[in-house]
Amino acid sequence: MIVYQTPEIRFADLKDFPFHSHYAYINGLRLHYIDEGPANSRTVLLLHGVPTWSYLYRHMIRKITDAGYRTIVPDLIGFGKSDKPKEMEFHTYQSHIEIINDWLNYMSVRDLILFAHDWGSLIGLRIVAEKPELFSGLIVCNGMLPTGEQVMHYTFNLWRFIARYSPVIPVDLIIKYGVKGKLGKDVKRAYRAPFPSIKYMAGVRTLPGLVPISADDTESVANRKAWETLGKWERPFLTIFSNNDPVTRGGEKYLQSKIPGSAGQPHKMLQGGHFIQEEKSDEISRIVIEFVEKLDSELTDDHAS
Repeated sequence: MIVYQTPEIRFADLKDFPFHSHYAYINGLRLHYIDEGPANSRTVLLLHGVPTWSYLYRHMIRKITDAGYRTIVPDLIGFGKSDKPKEMEFHTYQSHIEIINDWLNYMSVRDLILFAHDWGSLIGLRIVAEKPELFSGLIVCNGMLPTGEQVMHYTFNLWRFIARYSPVIPVDLIIKYGVKGKLGKDVKRAYRAPFPSIKYMAGVRTLPGLVPISADDTESVANRKAWETLGKWERPFLTIFSNNDPVTRGGEKYLQSKIPGSAGQPHKMLQGGHFIQEEKSDEISRIVIEFVEKLDSELTDDHAS
C-alpha cells in the first residue's frame, strides 16, 4: 500500500495552533493526535469530519483545557497530519471505525465525553454502540448516524459528486461555503495544509460517498444495528446544531427522539453554518464545559448519597 505523509513544513506557523503533536502507529499507519490538559482529569474526545482536521477544534481545545479537562483530538487517517493512503479502496467506513477504536485502546481511556461533528458522528456513534462502557456522555454537533432512510439535501449530493469526480478539490473554499462569516487567509492556508496535491486526498474523495443514502446499503444495516444500542442510551446526550446547515438541519430532532439520554438536556440551535466551530467556538466551548461540569456534579452527588 502506498502511503503519503504531508511534509511537516506545510504545518509551520499555523495561526492559533501551538499544540504538541503526538503520533501512534495503528494498523501500520501513523495517526496524529493532540493530547492537552491534565492527564488525570475528565477526558473530552473531539472527532472531526470531512474535509477538516484537528485544526477545526483549535479554539475549543484551549478553552476546554483551561477549564481543567483533558482534550484528545485525533486526525482521521487521510486527514491532517495523519498518514494518507493513496488508494481510495483503503477508505471504508469500517476501516475508519477500526482505526479510531484501536487508537482508543492504545490511549487506555475511559469515562469519555464524545463531541462528534460531521463524519466524526458517523464513526463516533458506531464506536459508542460497540463500546458504550467507554463513554459517560455524548454531544453531537451537526452530525448524524444515517440509515439510508433520511432524505439528503441536494447540497450533500453535490458535495458527493465534487469529492468523487472533480479534478481539484478546493478544501478551503468548501469550508468557507459551510461558514456564514469570513475565513482569514491564515485559516484557509491551515485547511489546505494537509493536501499538497490531489494525490493526498483519497480520504476526502471517498468518505462522502460512503454515507449511507439507501436503506439496503451495507452500512445502513450496520447503523440500524447500532441504533438498537443507542436507542437504550440513558446517559447524558446533547445536540448542538446550526440553523443554516442544510445538510444536517432537522437531524437534532431525530436524535433527540431516538436517544433517551437527550431528555431534559439543554439542546442548542446556534446561528451559523455547518462548520460552526469557526463561528461559535467560545459558545460551544462553554456549552461543553457546562455539560461536563454538570455530569461531574451529578456523579459526585450520587457518590455522596
